[in-house]
Amino acid sequence: MSGIQTEIRKYTADLGSSQRYSEATINAYQRDLNLFSSSVNGMDIESIRPENIRDFIGLLNKKGYAGATIQRCLSSLRVFFASLENENKIESNPAALVAAPRKQKLLPKTLDTDQISKLLDFDDDGKRILCRDKAILELFYGSGLRLSELSNLTLNDLDLADHYVKVLGKGEKERLVPLGRKSVEALKRWLDVYQPVCNSAWLFPGRKEKPLSPRAIQLRVKALAYRQLEDQDVHPHSLRHSFATHMLESSGDLRSVQELLGHSDISTTQIYTHLDFQHLAEVYDRAHPRASSSDVKTPKK
Repeated sequence: MSGIQTEIRKYTADLGSSQRYSEATINAYQRDLNLFSSSVNGMDIESIRPENIRDFIGLLNKKGYAGATIQRCLSSLRVFFASLENENKIESNPAALVAAPRKQKLLPKTLDTDQISKLLDFDDDGKRILCRDKAILELFYGSGLRLSELSNLTLNDLDLADHYVKVLGKGEKERLVPLGRKSVEALKRWLDVYQPVCNSAWLFPGRKEKPLSPRAIQLRVKALAYRQLEDQDVHPHSLRHSFATHMLESSGDLRSVQELLGHSDISTTQIYTHLDFQHLAEVYDRAHPRASSSDVKTPKK
């Protein structure tokens, strides 16, 4: 029987001599393997089972190791035990079928309502680009639109009289999203400035008769966030996420928010919930910080 620490030394020595790995790579393998060895108290390699690997992964997760670090440690163990299996020192690789915890999906940054007010409540000084940017920001936060959805909006998608916008989302799914008072004001201001000098079907036109590109919108949002908040880590999806967070905090109506965002929730039941527009409008008007009562009307059929 052979202790794991003895095999680790042999393995890492071989990485340098015959496989010519760099010193940094060898050191990384050694750290990962030694970390595992300490968790099993240097037990014999023949005694190590998948449960020992899972316990080790769980321990790293519990101690707050980053997902990438856990993935790397597991990869090191798989390669190490595969080498021992090839040398017939163990019957099977105990790490082969062990899965690392799923990487936690990091949510975009959320701005609080004070930060939102500071970001959005600026004077456009009569400048066309600032009128446009204010309308863009209000749409992102006021209606929770995706970047691609906002970029592709046309003038025909707007109904400022009844306070809603028609959005073509993922999977070519069309939905109606309410517009709050602040969004309508910003859009009217933008149209007053833009329509007399530009003959385009796009709500936010770019160059060569195309809509303003998603990249250009991202850069403007980032620039305005830096100007208003001295924060460069604000993106269009930060405003969409803030919209969802604030709506949920105020209303607690998860399904309505899901519909407003255009999410198709593929769960075990694979039920896609559709709510009638009037209900969505009422939830929006009651809960969103920048909406006001009786602004949103049911669209004409």
